Amino acid sequence: MNISVVIPTYNRYALLKRAIASVYAQTYLPKEVIVVDDGSDDATSEIQKDFPNIIYIYQENSGVSSARNCGILAAKHEWITFLDSDDSWLEDKLQEQVDFHQKSGEILMSYSDEIWIRHHQEIKIPKKFKKIGKDVFLENLAYCNIAPSSACLHKSLFERYGLFDTSLEVCEDYDLWLRIASREKIALIDKKLIKKYAGHENQLSFKHWGMDRFRVKTLEKILIDASPLRKRDIQEVLIKKYKLLSKGALKYDKKQENAFYQKRIKILEAM
Repeated sequence: MNISVVIPTYNRYALLKRAIASVYAQTYLPKEVIVVDDGSDDATSEIQKDFPNIIYIYQENSGVSSARNCGILAAKHEWITFLDSDDSWLEDKLQEQVDFHQKSGEILMSYSDEIWIRHHQEIKIPKKFKKIGKDVFLENLAYCNIAPSSACLHKSLFERYGLFDTSLEVCEDYDLWLRIASREKIALIDKKLIKKYAGHENQLSFKHWGMDRFRVKTLEKILIDASPLRKRDIQEVLIKKYKLLSKGALKYDKKQENAFYQKRIKILEAM
């Protein structure tokens, strides 16, 4: 398997070095490593001196979705893996996925379990993020349960289902994985193959309040073309999220937003 690694980054020079080092420590090496610098103003451009074999692309700051899409379009090889610049891989990450896909040629995407690190200590992963791998679509409806750094997928999937949605500031991975999972089988490799680090600055997952505001956009979008069985599942999750957002709107005296969510609840419950 010929693999391209896409690493989007923004002002994370020190963390980026750790991420790239974990790629070059793999027992199965990729064919290319593409770093997309999303407008950094720190020392990120120096990464080319640290790792002269990487492909370094600079773009004006446009967000992580744009950076990942840039890397996908630049990739020369048929399999794409992502690595967030604040994460790292265990040394057998790519080998495990290569072994799986070589045996299961019909499955075009896989992901793995993960280790969470906070302040240099491994922490327990919340129960809602437990990886099961039976019905990946259902398991990702409420929350994104596939870390981009764990994903390995065939380039043809982007041709079928599109790239990351650049209109979403966050939850762009949730959006793409659901688009794919609604039509394709995605396999879980039930091993901890990546490390996710928390507690540092510039983490997108902590940047925005009310993350469900972004998730409902995806759910509303995929509801339109969903099969009858999937529609019921999506509607149930949407109603739950509308109720939570309505509760939050009331708490902060956002009457217009509350009225909107209440209206959406009534429409879905009547369907």
